[in-house]
Amino acid sequence: MHIVKEPLIQEAPSYRERRRMIQHYFDRTAVEAWARLTSTAPVSGIRATVRAGRQSMREHILSYLPADLSGCRILDAGCGTGAMAVEMARRGADVVAIDLSPTLIQLARDRAPTDLGSGSVEFRAGDMLSPQLGTFDYVVSMDALIHYHRNDVIRVLEGLGTRCRRSLVFTFAPQNLFLFLMFGVGKFFPRSDRSPAIYPVREATLRTLIERDPAMRHWQVGRTVKVSRGFYISQALELTRR
Repeated sequence: MHIVKEPLIQEAPSYRERRRMIQHYFDRTAVEAWARLTSTAPVSGIRATVRAGRQSMREHILSYLPADLSGCRILDAGCGTGAMAVEMARRGADVVAIDLSPTLIQLARDRAPTDLGSGSVEFRAGDMLSPQLGTFDYVVSMDALIHYHRNDVIRVLEGLGTRCRRSLVFTFAPQNLFLFLMFGVGKFFPRSDRSPAIYPVREATLRTLIERDPAMRHWQVGRTVKVSRGFYISQALELTRR
C-alpha cells in the first residue's frame, strides 16, 4: 500500500477509475490475503494488528447503532466479507451488504450463518451509489472510502445521504506523519498484494467540506473515534439528520 499526501490529491483518479482499480485489487491481486485476514486463521504480526484494528473499528461503528435494529433497513456500503452485516442482522436489521468485488461477496455468502434470527442480509456485488438499492434507516461504510479523493468522498456522502433517513457512519484515513511514514515504506502487505493508494485527509478539512456543502445541509457531524492498532489506522465519523 502506498499513500498520497493531501497536497497532491488533486492528481487522484476519478471515482469511476478508482472503483475499477479497487475491484481489480480485491478480485485478482489480494483475494487470498484478504480472505485469510478476515478469517480466524493465524496471521503474521503485521496482519494481526490490522485484524485487531478492524475488529475494534467494527465494534465502535456498531456501538453507534441501536442495540435493537428490528424493522430497520441498513446499507453496508463496502461490506467486504460481511462480518459487520451479519452483526447488524443479528440485532434484527434487514441489511443490504454491497461491495465492488464479486469475489468478496461470494466469500461473504459462503461465510454467512444460516440463522440470523429476525434479521436478514442480502449480499450484492455492485456500486454502493446505485439508486436501485433503495432507501435506508442507517448507512455504514467501514474503510471503503479511504481509497478515494476527498472530493469524491463528499460526492459519495451526498449520494448516500439522499437515501438515508437517520444516520450515516463512515471511516476515513486521518492524515498524520506516522501514517505517512508507516504506509509510505510499503510494508503493509507483500509487493504482490499491496492495496491501491489511500488518500488521507485531516478531520478538520473533512468537517469543513461537509458543513459547507449545500447538498449536506440536512446533516450534522456527530461522534468520532480513531482506531490505531499497529499498521491499522482509521477514523470513524458519524453524520446524523438534523
